[in-house]
Amino acid sequence: MKSLVRSGFALTGAAVLGATLAVGGASVMGANPGNGNGNGNGNGNGNGKPATSAEIYQDEIKDYGACRGLDASCYNDWGNGFEEGDDKRILIWSRTAGPRHAHLGTSLGEGMNPELGDDNVAQRELIAWAEERGIEADWTEDLDEFRRLGGYQAVVFLSANRDTLGDQQQNALTKYVRGGGGFVGIHNAFGAEYNWEWYEGLLGGANFYDHGPNRAGTVETIDHEDVSTEFLPDEFGFTDEFYNLYPYPSHVNVLLEASEDTVTLDRDGGHPGHGDAHPLSWNHYYDGGRAWLTTLGHEVDAWTGESENSDLFEEHVMNGVESAMGVSEFLDD
Repeated sequence: MKSLVRSGFALTGAAVLGATLAVGGASVMGANPGNGNGNGNGNGNGNGKPATSAEIYQDEIKDYGACRGLDASCYNDWGNGFEEGDDKRILIWSRTAGPRHAHLGTSLGEGMNPELGDDNVAQRELIAWAEERGIEADWTEDLDEFRRLGGYQAVVFLSANRDTLGDQQQNALTKYVRGGGGFVGIHNAFGAEYNWEWYEGLLGGANFYDHGPNRAGTVETIDHEDVSTEFLPDEFGFTDEFYNLYPYPSHVNVLLEASEDTVTLDRDGGHPGHGDAHPLSWNHYYDGGRAWLTTLGHEVDAWTGESENSDLFEEHVMNGVESAMGVSEFLDD
């Protein structure tokens, strides 16, 4: 497990408020967050395995007022996770208020489970992948429907982007996660709710900044023990945009990274990239719930099975969904 926090440590709002924490080679507690370079990263993660991430590209780790990290004590078993005998159910949310990815297709109609068109590729495929595993998937882009999240073991933000949620919807998601619900964020879920800091924390204290051109690259498997990665080779080819992030994820378990050759490009401006520590997928506990995140999934062909290693992408995503639901092991559960 490659983590950006010592295994077994749970970060709470009180623990981080007014302090910067570095784990691994040295531990630093200071009165002024942002005056050091440690920021939740170090030379080891406390379980005998090296952590090799570069410095976090931010001035501070924010206090999101939530218990977060790798310790299961941050999880609330309050009824929103899967229990043996439950029907397995997820909700797919794909509403957009900004540029809409081709894999989402045309905006959906009102209500729950509106008719899908041929161009709603990612929704169709994710529903089919879920059904193959005995998971009932509902889908919507209707704000009225998003107020009722009970009965789902995971809510999937499928490239839902920009600020679409009102107070009622934000409160519904917060309550759902705090009750032990699972959250899955895929691709442009990292371009959503920029003005809602709690959501940024749910993403692992990370957000989309920019990306280079869509291109073929090399994905490196960092954690070979997680259910969403245990079947993956050490590295594999994949085509995507390979998002640059700001803030950089903190207090998470890194699952996949992009190779340095993939993300080090000649650019005239913008984000410099994350070098040899460019995270693509990770998971963590957050404010009572489980969160599994990936920035991958840009290509339509990745969803239709027509691109290189799209079968690995499908299994990575669905094993991640099941772990966030509580159907399979999540971190050290």
